[in-house]
Amino acid sequence: MSTNQSGDTTKARPYILFSVAGTTYALPSDQVRHMEMVGQITAVPNAAPFIEGVAFSRGQVVPVINLRVRFGFERQVPDLRSRLLIVEVNSRHIGLLADSAREFVPIADDLIHPPSEAIGGLSGSYVSGVATIDERIILILNMSPLVDTTPNIAA
Repeated sequence: MSTNQSGDTTKARPYILFSVAGTTYALPSDQVRHMEMVGQITAVPNAAPFIEGVAFSRGQVVPVINLRVRFGFERQVPDLRSRLLIVEVNSRHIGLLADSAREFVPIADDLIHPPSEAIGGLSGSYVSGVATIDERIILILNMSPLVDTTPNIAA
């Protein structure tokens, strides 16, 4: 990792890091309202496959997106390490179910690079950047397409 000179004006913004299927992802911390352990999630009939259901969080009922399923991985039963990240998008609170989440890390803007065109497709629209910190690859997520529940997959 390169260190900045003290005169460098590169900004570092705080991110919440979490993992899904062995990969580390990040969201800007200002988009995450809070994190909590996974409690009761109630299934919703006829919901999109990646919608795990709804959960009660701090006095609100929030839809829960299973990030494993959203990213095309096999569904797993949440365990003690699983976390629900409550995010706010367009004044709506939405829960993101992750395998684990526990890091809060500042990432300098100059460490974030555009994703490769090889990512492409739907998964590429979820990724806004790629950062490498201490030899760890971190995928920075783009919240809008991630939480979009409009069916847009061509069969």
